[in-house]
Amino acid sequence: MSLSFACKSASPPIRVLANCNAPRLQQRRGYHHRAPEPPSAEMTELLARYESTPPRPLNLAQLLSYGQPITPDSVLSSGSYALSELPRRLARRVRSLESLPFIVGTNPYVAKTLNAFKDSFRWLSTHPPVINLQENVEFVEKLTALVQKHANDIPTMAKGFQECSRYMSPKQISDFLDGAIRNRISVRLIAEQHIAVSQALNSPRNSSAYVGVVNMKCSPSSMISMCGSFVTELCEATLGASPAIVVDGYADATFAYVPVHLEYILTEILKNSFRATVEHHIKLRTTGHSPLPPVTITISPPTSSLQNGSNSPSTYLSMRIRDQGGGVLPSNMARIFSYAFTTAGRGSESKRDDGGGPYAAQYVGGSAAVSGADETGDTNLFGEITGKSLETGMGTIAGLGYGLPMSRLYAMYFGGSLDFFSLEGWGSDVYLKLRCLDEAGDSKI
Repeated sequence: MSLSFACKSASPPIRVLANCNAPRLQQRRGYHHRAPEPPSAEMTELLARYESTPPRPLNLAQLLSYGQPITPDSVLSSGSYALSELPRRLARRVRSLESLPFIVGTNPYVAKTLNAFKDSFRWLSTHPPVINLQENVEFVEKLTALVQKHANDIPTMAKGFQECSRYMSPKQISDFLDGAIRNRISVRLIAEQHIAVSQALNSPRNSSAYVGVVNMKCSPSSMISMCGSFVTELCEATLGASPAIVVDGYADATFAYVPVHLEYILTEILKNSFRATVEHHIKLRTTGHSPLPPVTITISPPTSSLQNGSNSPSTYLSMRIRDQGGGVLPSNMARIFSYAFTTAGRGSESKRDDGGGPYAAQYVGGSAAVSGADETGDTNLFGEITGKSLETGMGTIAGLGYGLPMSRLYAMYFGGSLDFFSLEGWGSDVYLKLRCLDEAGDSKI
């Protein structure tokens, strides 16, 4: 009799080990978890209803139209769009999680994520239409709480897949996480756009450049300055030194984009470049303290071009981030966009068993931990990061292996691209191409 058959037919459900990679350790700690509860009839019916109408590509023109101009009617239309599209996307994630191998679904981190999605899907799919502004105020309050509730879905799922990696191939895990992150981007964008538009109706932004969460005059130079300041402090506190940033090219360029997306992409790329530069040149030094070579960012003006098979030209802004951090070994290039792969600390003097130091964070392998305390009751890295109000994955210079693949997905979502080139022994170039969002069209994925 198979495990899945035995667990489904037994009453009460057979208890299974939660940590797929360390059954003896978990058995010793008493980490036994019940099999997932079967879906209720109500949930099955709701999922079937929304599965019959799959989510549509995110329409940029429609999303921006709710804030151009912002009126009571446009806010209510935005709410209707959110109530129409969000359940479809959450239904897809619920079904995707339910289709995982049975033993993976019993992992507590995966099960926790599934339950959170089910709760949010049930609330949205049964929510009555928002027909006036007072109802919208209440809806926005709950929607804001929902967005916050799902803030750590990705590191939570990553922890589960790390523990159950033996039951899925790297490609299966990568494909699943790609879908989960794309879904996360669309859900947060739709939800946060409605929240921003609703809030702007009564308290408009000081700058008219914003349409919801989209800054129609987003300045790459300003974003580089902000992200660079954060990464500089992080790098100096972690590694004891940091390179300078030099911005050249079309430094005054602006374009329409979601600042939060660009902030994430730039922060992750700069973290990689800063760390590699410091590590590489510390190893090269014999005496003295010569200045570290800078990280150079070249900005090109927005230009029209064809991309992703489109027959009509779209406008893109491009950047090149160049460092002299020694590059990446050819043997590692094939895995540079793989989840949980990181070159942080490879070949450095830092030791894995030192219990701390500048590379300690990377050894949690992308989990960054997902609660305030680990299984032994000790405060873990994630608790420290969230306690300092830092975004998940941005609190350590070493990296957790998710920065580049997630950055590429953010860039690709609206039809852009992120390419990585390495000159071994010298440095790396990252070419970032981002689509200007003030044009009509759909998201590409």
